[in-house]
Amino acid sequence: MRDMALRREPVPPDGTMGGPRIRGRFGEYGGRYAPESLVEACREVDEAFRDAWADPWFRGELARLLAVHAGRPTPLTPAERLSEALGVRLYLKREDLAHTGSHKINNVLGQALLATRMGRRRLIAETGAGQHGVAAATAAALLGLEATVFMGERDIERQALNVFRMRLLGAEVVPVTAGSRTLKDATSEAMRHWVGATGDSHYCIGSVIGPDPYPWMVREFQRVIGDEAREQWAAELRTGVPELRTRVPDPVPDRVPDPAPEYVVACVGGGSNAAGTFAGFAGTPARLVGVEAEGGAGAARGRLGVLHGCRSLFLQDGDGQIAEAHSVAAGLDYPGVGPEHAHLRDLGRARYVTVTDDEALSAAVRLARTEGIVPALESAHALAWIIRAAGDGDLPAGSTVLMTLSGRGDKDVSTLKELL
Repeated sequence: MRDMALRREPVPPDGTMGGPRIRGRFGEYGGRYAPESLVEACREVDEAFRDAWADPWFRGELARLLAVHAGRPTPLTPAERLSEALGVRLYLKREDLAHTGSHKINNVLGQALLATRMGRRRLIAETGAGQHGVAAATAAALLGLEATVFMGERDIERQALNVFRMRLLGAEVVPVTAGSRTLKDATSEAMRHWVGATGDSHYCIGSVIGPDPYPWMVREFQRVIGDEAREQWAAELRTGVPELRTRVPDPVPDRVPDPAPEYVVACVGGGSNAAGTFAGFAGTPARLVGVEAEGGAGAARGRLGVLHGCRSLFLQDGDGQIAEAHSVAAGLDYPGVGPEHAHLRDLGRARYVTVTDDEALSAAVRLARTEGIVPALESAHALAWIIRAAGDGDLPAGSTVLMTLSGRGDKDVSTLKELL
């Protein structure tokens, strides 16, 4: 294994959410812990992404695809009835309304466009809840690529609808029977497969994990969530809504505070929707809150380790072996967290909390019955914390809260039917 990326990237004045520092690091996390057989492939992705991200044509074409195919911008929706009940002003960034039903399409369109630029003919992907797999299959169909998606056997059983969608779109879905048969094992198998297919395939990682440049690259593709939300929040302020006030101090000395909600909240598995959201608000006074599953709390309870090509915080047993994670939400069933989230935790710039399966299920029902929105169970974790925090005073009365609703709940209907 080697830790290879050597370039430095500019860092914003507050030290967060810029490019990775030397050796692809976010503080002591990140890096490129890849087998020799993948070092050159990672270097090629790194160079291709840096070149593409500096190319106005690439940025413009991605923006066009996000608009005409994915349906961006997604709206910022006031949750009026739920806000009244909770005593806060809650707004939802509606990634559930993006094409394919979640935020995953933002990253996948970027990586698929990059793959074609690199001359690759096939996308390799891993998936837990199936949303990343569906997005990968969708982008592959759009751009004339092949797609192979690795998915844990347990997740295939509980996400049958998304498995059918992937196959309908022309993707090959490969069941993974090793280990816990969930997202961790699907990621491991996808990386092993990439070793023998680097010449014609691009590994389209779905979260802010993996060897450098993936954590940074995926966050940049997902930054559209936070950038849009910040502009939309400013537009709300211009309408003169009196409840939208910022009362927390600016964390950056000698800097004029930017308009921002008091709290920005998102669910965290590997953490791509949260990273993209937080990137839009890292330089503002907003308090950033990442919500993990109780049984998959890498940021809240993980220890330093290496998995899937990066150094970060992972659940481990007494012998230092990666422990199995659990969540009712397949997309949060991951034993660690992306390296930038670990860094944000250490800096104190973001706070990471956990909720239980039962809290998430209850929150999903409550949103459905108050706002007419059935959320993905992943997103329901973020809402569950908001409900709990509003009740116990952790969110003061009248607080302004922006939550990224990362996906819609169609895929979870069978789970909801079974457990409720």
